[in-house]
Amino acid sequence: MTKSYERGLFNGNVLVVKNNKPIYQKSFGFTDETKQITLNNQAIFNIGSIAKEFNAVAVMILVERGILNLDDPISKFNLGLPKWDKKVTIRHLINYASGIPKVEKFLPKNDEETWIILRNNDQLFFEPGTDYMYENSNVFLQRKIIEKVTGMSFEEFVIKNIVKPLKMTNSVFDPKLGYKNRTSCYDMDNVRCPELEFFSGWLWVGINDLYKWIDAMNNNRLISKESFQTLLNNPYAKDKGGSLGMYFEKDELQVHNGISYKFESIFLNDLKNNLTIILLSNNLNRVWDLGHSIHNLMLGKDYETPKKSIYQAIRKESLADVNKAIERYYLLKKNSENEYSFENPSELNRLGYELLRVGKNNESIEIFKLATKEFPKDANLFDSLGEAYFTNKQYDLALNSYKKAIILGGTNGNAEKMIDKIEKMIDK
Repeated sequence: MTKSYERGLFNGNVLVVKNNKPIYQKSFGFTDETKQITLNNQAIFNIGSIAKEFNAVAVMILVERGILNLDDPISKFNLGLPKWDKKVTIRHLINYASGIPKVEKFLPKNDEETWIILRNNDQLFFEPGTDYMYENSNVFLQRKIIEKVTGMSFEEFVIKNIVKPLKMTNSVFDPKLGYKNRTSCYDMDNVRCPELEFFSGWLWVGINDLYKWIDAMNNNRLISKESFQTLLNNPYAKDKGGSLGMYFEKDELQVHNGISYKFESIFLNDLKNNLTIILLSNNLNRVWDLGHSIHNLMLGKDYETPKKSIYQAIRKESLADVNKAIERYYLLKKNSENEYSFENPSELNRLGYELLRVGKNNESIEIFKLATKEFPKDANLFDSLGEAYFTNKQYDLALNSYKKAIILGGTNGNAEKMIDKIEKMIDK
């Protein structure tokens, strides 16, 4: 962990608990981009999608009390939704199998805007129960159903039935800037993230409170073992996970990862080995890799300390002069190969997309060309190069890249769709 911090790969809090005893806990870095206040274990973080666990468990609490039934259609709650509400059940919502309209792409700033999007869209993406789509509209409706049947706000219900019983004394809903112990996220250029404007109901937590939550789930303090298993196992998409993240049944391992702007958190809840690993970060970096490295270390398996990011090393230069950035890439590879993550194709892929997003299309193409040269058997990189060419209106080159991606194994049908799209454009 120290080495990862020194390499600029982690800024945040970490906790490892084995057999119900903390065996490692440390804070690395700072609360925000000013780097004036060092982190401690009281710092509270935006935990992204992990916060969706609280509404799912709140639903199961109400199911166990006989107030809700998982197979209730949501039309039962008179939420003023289109007629698709007769087909969608609560079970579909907690498993992201509802097919209901997306809200995220419209960037609603509050609950009112989210309601408008849902109430004015009468088209489902698929018949409920026939597919999977991870989308926050499912989360929003869970919270609103909880409010409808309890007569309390979602926040009030969670505080009364979860936060207080578990003595989660360092957790708060939607805290404003300046709230005690609150962190802010920032990027590698020390630029603060924008403040979250979204629908309500996001619980920010400290690392010890998140452990209390995980421990309560493992020991059935809030819901029964059966209800816990219901949330862990998604019957509609076994390999996609559900309200409590991914669950690997054979290994009895729950993994949940949450991202919001540059906040990133992960926990690995290893039920078989009575082991919990939690990392909370406010500087998006290598949280996923570190969590799994610690898990392997704890199980006596081979593990790696993450290497320095080649993406970070050449990013600024790529924005200024892509040819110099590529020169620097090869120089580092020659002199410092063991220190940097040259074996990870996602590093260059990430850089290529960052350049594409800021309108540096030609620079993006050069980075994706470098990536396909370095990883000539990676279908995803050729798919990315195709996208860069397409954005740059170099359609023949885009076609070649997408065809190469298919030869290498394809990209879940995306390359085929893009070839079809380009050919239709050319025919016109």
